[in-house]
Amino acid sequence: MILGATPHGFPAVIPSPAQGVWHLGPIPVRAYALCIVAGILVAVWLTQRRWVRRGGKPGQVLDIATWAVPFGIVGARLYHVATSWQPYFGPGGNPLHALYIWEGGMGVWGAVAFGALGAWIGARRSGVPLPPMADAAAPGIALAQGIGRLGNWFNNEVYGGPTELPWALEIHQWDQSAGQAVLGADGQPVVLGTFHPAFLYELLWVFGVAAVVIWADRRFQLGHGRAFGLYVALYTAGRLWIEALRVDPANHILGLRLNIWTALLVCLTATALTVVSARRHPGREESMLRPSAAPDHAGPR
Repeated sequence: MILGATPHGFPAVIPSPAQGVWHLGPIPVRAYALCIVAGILVAVWLTQRRWVRRGGKPGQVLDIATWAVPFGIVGARLYHVATSWQPYFGPGGNPLHALYIWEGGMGVWGAVAFGALGAWIGARRSGVPLPPMADAAAPGIALAQGIGRLGNWFNNEVYGGPTELPWALEIHQWDQSAGQAVLGADGQPVVLGTFHPAFLYELLWVFGVAAVVIWADRRFQLGHGRAFGLYVALYTAGRLWIEALRVDPANHILGLRLNIWTALLVCLTATALTVVSARRHPGREESMLRPSAAPDHAGPR
């Protein structure tokens, strides 16, 4: 992303790509998908490093990720479709498009909830307690979210209201099915204007969250799920003001976007559970194995 003047007469801005899909023969290569995959790889790499430092085995992270990642992707899509159902099941909607994950539309709340369920299954099968694994994974998950937000930049989505600030984001009129900007009569991409780069605000925020969690984990020896709780509390606190900036269509409750209420509820819950954990289980876990010691898929015991 480079700040610079645009041929459309706008002041210095952050330009958005005019294309988010490329084709290798009949195979579409989507920037949105590549960003998600890159984020997952970074998360697994960092989680493995942190897990080994905590006393775990490297292979356990990959075993759990094979459950957490697909569950998280499915959960992210389900949350988006459930909370923004009109384009799929409303008047004129197309239910089949609910499966078109490559067109964008992923809810982090569903990703975390279903990803946690998948991680719990994987952890039980690997004989690993979930809280320390969640603590090891917390900053990696934050980094993955930030990297995944770059996919929104390629798709010209997740932006706020109009602005002329130096870091304003240029947004094109977008053809979602084609994965590219609509072209005008002059053959150039049609520009809607310049807006707050909400996706960039969130990217910078979650990168900061990752740094704070890593620092706090080292400084205070967080354990029993508290590093993960800190990540959730900090992320949702930032999501409150970032979500308030967004102008894309969303369902509202009592005048506020649904995701604002979700972020508030999750933030309060994560904060309360983290405080309770600190009082009941100070320090870190002494063992990276469940009390049963053996994985669920092991042979006769």
